[in-house]
Amino acid sequence: MRVSLTAAALVLAILAPASSFAGPVESACNASGREQASRQLCRCIDSVARHTLTRSEQRRAARFFRDPDEAQRVRMSGTRADNEFWQNYRAFGREAERVCAGH
Repeated sequence: MRVSLTAAALVLAILAPASSFAGPVESACNASGREQASRQLCRCIDSVARHTLTRSEQRRAARFFRDPDEAQRVRMSGTRADNEFWQNYRAFGREAERVCAGH
């Protein structure tokens, strides 16, 4: 019985649509309600985030979609951790703009 449940779970994982595996940035982008936030664009931005940000940085960046003022607070923060994150976030933003411009 355990083998068949594992096999069934594997089949579901393979056949499930890619959106069910959306990362935090894609999910936040899709939920943002912004007019220009198409599924294709959000998926592209998330793909760039997966390659340029750590998982915790992705979750942190995703919060900016819900609370844009949080981005300003992080940008203005003087802590070393916030400054390092902001550098990574800016690099992510530049790369996402370059890669996803046509979406």
